[in-house]
Amino acid sequence: MYDHCIIGGGIVGLAVAMALQERTPGARIVVLEKEAELARHQTGRNSGVIHAGIYYAPDSLKAKLCREGAAATKRFCTDNRIPFETCGKLLVATNDTETERMDALEGRARQNGIDYRRLTTAQLRTAEPGIAGLGALLVHSTGIVDYAVVCRAMAQKIEARGGEIRRGVAVKAIHEQEKSVRIESPSGCVDASKLVACAGLQSDRIALMAGLKINHRIVPFRGEYYALPASKAKVTQRLIYPIPDPDLPFLGIHLTRTIDGGMTVGPNAVLGFAREGYAKGSFAIADIGNMATFPGFWKMARRYWRSAISEFANSASRARYLKECRKYCPALTIDDLQRPQAGIRAQAVMADGSLVHDFLFKQTERMLHVCNAPSPAATSAIPIGRMIVDRLLEGTRATNVSPALQGAEA
Repeated sequence: MYDHCIIGGGIVGLAVAMALQERTPGARIVVLEKEAELARHQTGRNSGVIHAGIYYAPDSLKAKLCREGAAATKRFCTDNRIPFETCGKLLVATNDTETERMDALEGRARQNGIDYRRLTTAQLRTAEPGIAGLGALLVHSTGIVDYAVVCRAMAQKIEARGGEIRRGVAVKAIHEQEKSVRIESPSGCVDASKLVACAGLQSDRIALMAGLKINHRIVPFRGEYYALPASKAKVTQRLIYPIPDPDLPFLGIHLTRTIDGGMTVGPNAVLGFAREGYAKGSFAIADIGNMATFPGFWKMARRYWRSAISEFANSASRARYLKECRKYCPALTIDDLQRPQAGIRAQAVMADGSLVHDFLFKQTERMLHVCNAPSPAATSAIPIGRMIVDRLLEGTRATNVSPALQGAEA
């Protein structure tokens, strides 16, 4: 009999386990991960950026957690000798519309207490000769790290404190009982006083498996990106991001340095046909059927069809993809787009077709399901873990989510 069982061995699940050990020393804790290794999906396939929090509404929970999370991530890396670098990020405006949006972002940066500097065209050229634009915001505190390495260090700490991590355990059934929760898998049953589910791309299925009524489904979005050759790995010293369109849910194609000395360009955001299919052309009948039978998917599709067509076109044509990159990095050529790779984002979509950009929880007497942990969840994982434990131990059911979601899902 365990005190706490956590489903999911990504960075949020591991952060919850660490937070539980801090709050409840000596408690029996087990983490169940269906893969043979930790961080195999969203955590291990993201951009590796430690975000500063410039995009988020002032005084919002996401802004607060991002600032706290960036500091906590860097402290954790320092304490555990994990390589990271605070290289900074440039948000580059390439036309008049983006310059106007940059003005709004600058105001948000001031309100969020972000350490930044605005660069003119000439200052941008001096700072980054390979980057073209009308101006930019330089965010000093943005960094890079390998989150899979962070997860391995978290796992070592959890196990050193007496926690148990079971890899290769796929959950097949969940039964909430009066005094415990029973979790069934092909390798046997686990009984725990309380359950936390941090299942990412499978979070809606785990919630339904537990008998919960939910108003949303997970829709997978592929983020396709390319690795640049060694000759272009130093094309910029910093991360280069476009000024985002506030009407679209994703940030756009950007240049990202990696902690191993490489450089990637991307990702786009194209609808995926398999939640865990990373090869181009992957599809899974169950995942397609899940989307096709959910009315919210079709409502979302009607709302964003123009953007979807553009993203599919960029996915199908490297020339179109390159055109997006050359807006701010004109030195890139078609031959520079090498070794295509992909990650998949778990996007929660409500029954009315709206995309969920906030935290989404479903909580019962003995279970807490993290149905949506929005970007930048990796950056914010350590304070997110503590917040989840607060909710779990204190029985909070209607805080830390947007007011629009409290009635439906909290």
